[in-house]
Amino acid sequence: MTTPRPRTAPRTRARRAGAPAVAAAALLALTACSATGGPTADGTTGGAGTVTLVTHESFALSDGLLERFEDESGLTVQVVQQADAGALVNQLVLTKDAPLGDLVFGIDNAFASRALAEGVVVPAEIDAPAAQDAAEHAVPGDEDGALTAIDFGDVCLNVDTAWFASRGVPEPTTLESLLDPAYRDLVVVPDPVTSSPGLAFLLATVGAFGQDGWADYWAGLRDNGLQVADGWSEAYYTDFTAGGGEGPRPVVLSYASSPPYTVPEGGDAPTTRALLDTCFRQVEYAGVLAGAANPEGAARLLEFLLSDDVQADIPVAMYMYPVSSGVDLPPEWESWAPLAAEPFAVAPADVAEHREQWLTTWSDTVIG
Repeated sequence: MTTPRPRTAPRTRARRAGAPAVAAAALLALTACSATGGPTADGTTGGAGTVTLVTHESFALSDGLLERFEDESGLTVQVVQQADAGALVNQLVLTKDAPLGDLVFGIDNAFASRALAEGVVVPAEIDAPAAQDAAEHAVPGDEDGALTAIDFGDVCLNVDTAWFASRGVPEPTTLESLLDPAYRDLVVVPDPVTSSPGLAFLLATVGAFGQDGWADYWAGLRDNGLQVADGWSEAYYTDFTAGGGEGPRPVVLSYASSPPYTVPEGGDAPTTRALLDTCFRQVEYAGVLAGAANPEGAARLLEFLLSDDVQADIPVAMYMYPVSSGVDLPPEWESWAPLAAEPFAVAPADVAEHREQWLTTWSDTVIG
């Protein structure tokens, strides 16, 4: 939750990767959201008719969709937005004794193990068309089903094909190719410490080079002129040559679903391409918060996120793949937003055990 991918990627969602500020503002206005998520006058976090959704800045739905849910359910939805998946989980852990809301959306598979270990989410009984599809993306070890998959997408390096074509430079194709001096000073990625897509890419390199080789790979990127941005938005919109900001770098970390959104007006093809041999699959989950003031309303909202209407809207509004197999994707995704055949993977148990150590090692290696 997201392009060229109008979300800060994500994941992230957009992820993380996230929805633009205008979309977030429109959503807040539509739902009369509370920006604070603090207690009401009676000291609770929401009344019987109110359900508070805690999410990342990439969350967005098309106009009228959430409003229709409110009309049909009789619930009033408040939205509390954090920066990205990492910041979101940190806040949930810090506030678990006084939860910020009732339902969380946007915990991704890089942070799911921490959310489960800290007990910030609890199982809920739901009945939704896509529940069975969501179960195929269940977090290993989450036997109770405290987290429910809502969407997924591949975090991949993207290249500005027009930039490379105009200079007669071959496009890179793999992670290893980026170490070639031909690509010196051409790559920008978001910081994995502050960005969930950035962390996903760090995990891709762990999956590709192993625990004994990933840090050396990053040292090679550093020595070849790697640039690190604070977040996906800065990397894509400011530093990337095809992000609209006339940046200097033609290789950026984004999503496999980014290229369809770079088709120029009047054009018939994107000006960018995702490198499908560099990807890590990011899954975004929702869950009822432990201690929620309105767990019944949270379960109802969770069912809504798995409804056909929302699942069909996810590619349009958040630029991720829906978990539902029963909805159609935008036709341009078939041509220009394919998923990676073999994305890199890291066992969730290894992520849980080593995430903080890997981030420290990355910082020491790349930032110094």
